[in-house]
Amino acid sequence: MLIHILIVLVALAAIFIAVVATRPADFSVTRSGTIAAPPATVFALVNDFHNWEKWSPWSKMDPTAKLTFNGAAAGAGAQYAWVGNAKVGAGRMEITESRAAERIRITLEFSKPMAATNLTEFTFKPAGNQTAVTWTMSGKNNFIGKAMHLLINCDKMIGGNFEEGLANMNAVVGKK
Repeated sequence: MLIHILIVLVALAAIFIAVVATRPADFSVTRSGTIAAPPATVFALVNDFHNWEKWSPWSKMDPTAKLTFNGAAAGAGAQYAWVGNAKVGAGRMEITESRAAERIRITLEFSKPMAATNLTEFTFKPAGNQTAVTWTMSGKNNFIGKAMHLLINCDKMIGGNFEEGLANMNAVVGKK
């Protein structure tokens, strides 16, 4: 009887490993929104990490997170690190490309709850007297990441945070 149980468990483990191994390694989460301000105003909000507390959904999840700013004050070379509660984890970001009122690219490195490196991009396009903002995070999943994607809809989870962040941006520039 014990042998049969072990055979079934090994077979189930093999099936699980095979399913996870066939999952795509690449992932991408994208959300877009229209912000009631010109591209230069919205760009400035994102291009300076000191402004992120005003609109980032993760700032609200842990208002007591320890933040560190290094490198350039804003734009390419600006760095931002955080250590927070279980909801926000720990990591760092660095702006690697900054094209005024057009695009910002960021390398995003998580150290907690799990190590990962992703790319984040914001694009800003004029839409009349407003700005169409697209926020994308992309990266590669290792085996653990692929397994997590079977259980958790990361697009829905992270996408919801992006939607909140875009709404927060709109609220912040509306106050100016």
